[in-house]
Amino acid sequence: MSDQSPILLWIRRDLRLTDHPALDAAVQTGRPVIPVTIRDGQVDVLGAAPKWRLGLGLGHYAEALAAKGSRLIYRSGGALAALTQLIDETGAGAVYWTRLYDPASVERDKAVKAALKDRGIEARSFGGHLMFEPWTVETKTGGPYKVYSPFWRAVKDVDVPGPLKAPSQIPAPDTWPESEALDDWHLGAAMRRGAAVVRPYQQLGEAAAQGRLGAFMAHKVDTYKDMRNHPAEDATSNLSENLALGEISPHQCWHAGMRAMHEGKRGAEHYLKELVWREFAYHLMWHTPHILTGNWREDWSAFPWNTDDTRPEVVAWKQGRTGIPFVDAAMREMYVTGRMHNRARMIVASYLTKHLMTDWRIGQAWFEDCLTDWDPASNAMGWQWTAGSGPDAAPYFRVFNPVSQLEKFDAGHVYVDRWIAEGKSNPHSDALAYFQAVPKSWGLSATDPYPDPVVTAEDGRKRALDAYENRGF
Repeated sequence: MSDQSPILLWIRRDLRLTDHPALDAAVQTGRPVIPVTIRDGQVDVLGAAPKWRLGLGLGHYAEALAAKGSRLIYRSGGALAALTQLIDETGAGAVYWTRLYDPASVERDKAVKAALKDRGIEARSFGGHLMFEPWTVETKTGGPYKVYSPFWRAVKDVDVPGPLKAPSQIPAPDTWPESEALDDWHLGAAMRRGAAVVRPYQQLGEAAAQGRLGAFMAHKVDTYKDMRNHPAEDATSNLSENLALGEISPHQCWHAGMRAMHEGKRGAEHYLKELVWREFAYHLMWHTPHILTGNWREDWSAFPWNTDDTRPEVVAWKQGRTGIPFVDAAMREMYVTGRMHNRARMIVASYLTKHLMTDWRIGQAWFEDCLTDWDPASNAMGWQWTAGSGPDAAPYFRVFNPVSQLEKFDAGHVYVDRWIAEGKSNPHSDALAYFQAVPKSWGLSATDPYPDPVVTAEDGRKRALDAYENRGF
């Protein structure tokens, strides 16, 4: 195979030019590089919001590639079949990609790599989505970590490679292969009318992500530890959507956080710990992949959770109409912005799994459909942590009281008033936007009365504790 044969750069969740090891390695060869993204079965099964956000990200990334003299090729079908066809069309001698770690991606990528190598095609996978590859962090006895604190201690002093520079140009082939049209993929179809409401809250691409990171380090990281739990405050980096699609690398965030810590900014170390919490989620998903689909703690298999997502109280939870202001405000924030404040996620998840005694997988699936920053590892670990069935989990007796939590973290009810319109003479525009975002079939209006609680904080806590104690937890 000629040394000038093209390299196919298979783009997945790595929509950036800076600190992109697979792209950097391909460019360094001097050979033509053909970026390609494939709509395969794993794209098709994405929930409405993350699939739509992926489409937005791909379109923006194509523009970034064009500015470097390149372009993004769109193909659909099975990954191996699509790559093989492109190899036949272009004479490509190699395929490079950034590793993913969920079980479905691992199985797919192993099969692709083996088939390509059997054909004599170079197939290389690279890091970049994580700072610490899951198999490189081990306990002293050689196994994976199951608790966050020792995991943090094991990695906090590990040297994290500095970010790679973006290439000045990306070598192009003499002839580009044909491409499908992104618009024909209709990745946003399931969002329906909600797309227009959510779109202004999305910040696409690496320039926006790096701007967010810079602003956070300049203005917010110092108070991050103190203020991050207050949902009415703009106190976090807001980088979750960008990290989920690889529009910024965790390495970039880490080094920015380290610089801030060395400058004496008080919240910087806590921010680094949150980055490592994400790494821990991936560590767990890699070593114990059943965390995505079943109780991580097997002794929870017999717990009597409700598994019917059509029950009225579960429907009320989905609609943000539980009568519990903190829960409802959080759910509405998600429908309008595509994201939800982290403290609010804990309250929402606790109310579903403990006050409503409903299986965490119902909440996990709902978030997977509604969050533009959906991440498989973080979503699964967050739900199981709150439910009590996961690693490093909140103990059974930790039932977040959504009323006292509201008074603690939103005492002035600024957050609640921003997102709940019912009963207000002059509701916030964001509260009204909720009624434009949700399905018409819900039949909701800002003039509806605000509902009474489907389960009060006190009754829910008592019911949860009774169930746990009767099961021997």
